[in-house]
Amino acid sequence: MTGAFEARLRGILDEHYHHRHPFNVRMHAGELSPDEIRRWVRNRYYYQTRIPIKDGAILTKSEDPTFRRGWIRRIHDHDGTEAREGGLDLWLRLAEATGQDRREVASLARVLPGVRRACDAYVAFVEGHDLLASVASSLTELRAGPFLGERAEAFEMHYDWIAPEGLAYFRSRTTQAPRDAEEGMAFVLAHATTSEDEARCAEALLRKCEILGELLDGVVWGGKRPTLVPHARTRQEAEGALLVLPERAIRLDPSAEQILRACDGARDADAVAAVFSERHPDEPSVARDVYDFLEQMEQLGAVELRA
Repeated sequence: MTGAFEARLRGILDEHYHHRHPFNVRMHAGELSPDEIRRWVRNRYYYQTRIPIKDGAILTKSEDPTFRRGWIRRIHDHDGTEAREGGLDLWLRLAEATGQDRREVASLARVLPGVRRACDAYVAFVEGHDLLASVASSLTELRAGPFLGERAEAFEMHYDWIAPEGLAYFRSRTTQAPRDAEEGMAFVLAHATTSEDEARCAEALLRKCEILGELLDGVVWGGKRPTLVPHARTRQEAEGALLVLPERAIRLDPSAEQILRACDGARDADAVAAVFSERHPDEPSVARDVYDFLEQMEQLGAVELRA
């Protein structure tokens, strides 16, 4: 039974891990633009910051000192220690190598809403499930080690504008991830003692794969170009601007009107947000407010985002 269960978990990864996501396929084929690489690096950092938080939540679920001593190493790997850099610092080094400001990326001010939801969903999943399911959700590490080795090679081959020292994160995880995966798999195989346990573990791993895909969907969203739908019209009234659609009318405050004017179909969502961040440099929430507004307008059918 143990062999069949392990094969089931590995089969989930073969089919659903984000190595099949179109964005990652394009990345490894060298087809992403510098702006797309930077957008991914900037947003993926939010995921990196959530990893030690979810690992801390896992620690609170175990009363076994041996388990906790082993698992806490994952937090040290990401947060670093006095003796060595952790994954968070290495990722910020990657951000710098792609030409981005380390402090801006670390501020999380330009994290796209879909990315934030996906990463927060992972933390919420761990907080809301027992130790076994939480550990099972971490088994994406089984694919992460080899995948990140391939990623380092792809970056060296296709994105030579990125300094080689910026790839240190990928290389560090090629050894850390397989070690973590081996330990996680051993725990799951030892503690999933019923068919119900096995089903919960499989569901947890599948959910984690879905979250990784949702994260990339959120990154792709930021590269789409918002524009008013063809049948939308703006009208000035004494009370202010009104956005008129066939089925509804939306009152716009001055900020909303300005954002819609910037949605010219030439700039992507990230570029629209950057316009207003530059206008209001002392307001760190501006980009997030713009993203949230564009999402709301998209959901209301007033704005469409084109590839």
